[in-house]
Amino acid sequence: MNNETYLDFCFIRHEKGNFSADIDGLFRTIFHGKRLNWYLEEKTQDGAEIVVAEVKGMSDWPSEDALLLYLEEHAGEAFWEYVQGYQFYIYPFKRGCQSCGTH
Repeated sequence: MNNETYLDFCFIRHEKGNFSADIDGLFRTIFHGKRLNWYLEEKTQDGAEIVVAEVKGMSDWPSEDALLLYLEEHAGEAFWEYVQGYQFYIYPFKRGCQSCGTH
């Protein structure tokens, strides 16, 4: 099933450098085989690195809860250490017209 998927993440860690490259690597592993694209914006402030990630595309997750279960199984320790916030929207595919799903 192809569901429209919109994910936003905020990652923070102490300043080390190349944080967006590290997040890109995490996403490549976590979302391998998924039809998702991501855009990363990196900032440095007060000795901390911040990456805001926007992920869009099509997925087979039927709901936000299913996505959370997937992340719990597939995201490693570094992901959970860095993530400070997230927002998910998954819009399930409906057959027919988008308003009623029957025509």
